[in-house]
Amino acid sequence: MTALLISILLFGIGAAGSLIVANRIRWLTFVGAGGVILGSLTGIAPAVRAALGAPPQSLRIAWDVPYGSLYFRLDALSAFFLLPIFLICALAALYGTQYLEAYRGRKALAPSWFFLNVLAASMVVVVLAHNAILFLMAWETMALSSFFLVTFEDDKESTRQAGWTYLVASHIGTACLLVLFVLLGRANGSMDFDRFSASAATGLLFVLALIGFGTKAGFIPLHVWLPEAHPAAPSHVSAVMSAVMIKTGIYGLLRILTFLGPPQAWWGWTLCAIGLSSGVLGVVLALAQHDLKRLLAYSSVENIGIIALGLGVGIVALSAGAPFIAIVAFAGALLHVLNHALFKGLLFLGAGNVAHETHTREIDRLGGLLRRMPGTGATFLIGAAAISGLPPLNGFVSEFLIYLASFRGAISLDASGSVPMLATLSGLALIGGLATACFTKAFGIVFLGHPRTEHAETAHEAGPVMLVPGFVLASGCAFIGLFGSTVVQSMAPLISTVTGLPRISVGENLVQASKSVAIVGYFAALLIGLAALLSLARTIALSRRRVATAETWGCGYANPSPRMQYTASSFTQPLTEIFGTFLQTRQIFTGSDQLFLQRAEFRTHTDDPYQRYLFRPLFHGISRGMNSLRPLQQAKVQYYVLYIAITLLALLLWQVS
Repeated sequence: MTALLISILLFGIGAAGSLIVANRIRWLTFVGAGGVILGSLTGIAPAVRAALGAPPQSLRIAWDVPYGSLYFRLDALSAFFLLPIFLICALAALYGTQYLEAYRGRKALAPSWFFLNVLAASMVVVVLAHNAILFLMAWETMALSSFFLVTFEDDKESTRQAGWTYLVASHIGTACLLVLFVLLGRANGSMDFDRFSASAATGLLFVLALIGFGTKAGFIPLHVWLPEAHPAAPSHVSAVMSAVMIKTGIYGLLRILTFLGPPQAWWGWTLCAIGLSSGVLGVVLALAQHDLKRLLAYSSVENIGIIALGLGVGIVALSAGAPFIAIVAFAGALLHVLNHALFKGLLFLGAGNVAHETHTREIDRLGGLLRRMPGTGATFLIGAAAISGLPPLNGFVSEFLIYLASFRGAISLDASGSVPMLATLSGLALIGGLATACFTKAFGIVFLGHPRTEHAETAHEAGPVMLVPGFVLASGCAFIGLFGSTVVQSMAPLISTVTGLPRISVGENLVQASKSVAIVGYFAALLIGLAALLSLARTIALSRRRVATAETWGCGYANPSPRMQYTASSFTQPLTEIFGTFLQTRQIFTGSDQLFLQRAEFRTHTDDPYQRYLFRPLFHGISRGMNSLRPLQQAKVQYYVLYIAITLLALLLWQVS
């Protein structure tokens, strides 16, 4: 625990130091990034030990805040979520040292480093806090610090609007959490987590937790802030928010589930339904996007849906008394938390490289970048394959575990238990297919073909400081993919903490499940070795021959232009048309009906349906309602005294009655 407290202290020193040396750019970068990196490196070792089964550690310090205490506890669940927090924050800080150089002289950089350190510290406190008041204070600090990071380029109207949307959504979720903890504290006489226990209103508590934490996680329809905030933020901040910050919502939900006693089956059904809608609709919305970072943001909604599916299957299995299915499902869901942190952090950093060098995130204005940015292209390809769930990378391992649990549940549970299992199997298959199409589009249109604009034509590889984090994350994706069996077996302490099942039993079931994962890993290693041998044989065979290159057949076009390539819209049109009723894509054609056109333009734009038809009308209605109360604001003291008197009288009458 001491090392983790030192880690938080180092984040604090980095934050304060950033403000002190604000006008010295070199010192600012050193202090700001150094605080995050040193703090992360200090805390990662105890987190690894606790995640692998070291005894829990606690620290309680008296506090003058009512009902609060500085109560920290490190157990396997907290430690598991600390691992991606420390890893991604350190790599993002390293990346930011070069990424933010482009803003030198145009933006004040000290606030960015200050709030990045505060965000890292607050996320650590969120997963260590074992008192509701401390948790909510850290939760609110996390929301506010990330808000200021999102609005870094506040001179843009779109950025200010994104920040406002994020702030409102965060506080709606926090309001639900406040009610949740008040109910738990009132029922148990304490705000300490170890005093919380099940009460008669467990259903209400679960719903409040689902809304409060689901807003942060990005469950549909509570996701609308996510595709606005992530593209607006600097790329290394987007990586932190998508890879780890939204996972604090998953952590909070899991932590609450440990308080509520034996789970009810309808909780699992609800999570499966949310997971299906978030997974399928998230990837469908990602397919329709033209902005690369916006596409990645919607993909985060999809992957949060996959995690929710695994949790839902696990809860259904626990309520049905099927421990093997529950253990494997929770293992798949929690491993996907780590996997998503790796490949989504990788993809956002890769998108940042592209935007940094081409000055655009518009997919249709890119192309041909693989030759110009080979390092970024290679790591982005690994991330795209991993997020699509393709072996031998990490995304396949976690999704395979959820498949395994769902298949076993579909054939062994009764009708009430097998229905969500079958729905999960079908949903995962559909999500996987659509995700593969989505990231084929993202990689193919951005990195293959010919450059579509001058910016893409003149692009060059990002600097080594911006490449190293991507290679580290890509290596993590490959490591878990190839050694998934070992990783799964090491999760026994974590799964035991979440499910409440004995660690020995959990370990035995994970060993059984990991055998299937090992087989896939062996075949993947065999195929990689075979491909390497064939490549070597080809190199040797061609070494003594003259090799010439020539253009491929261009379908009769002798000199094709970049405008004759597939665009993002045309590539995905067969799929987006299937979901056209949901997407409501607007098509904009500029031209005429003449046979020979001098100039024509065709564009498509897809708004978020939930924002267009649900939240925007809702908030407009609230705004109109608030405007109707303006006559009460007369700017005269006697009126406000009258309002206070009426309120006090009403409270008195209510109390007397």
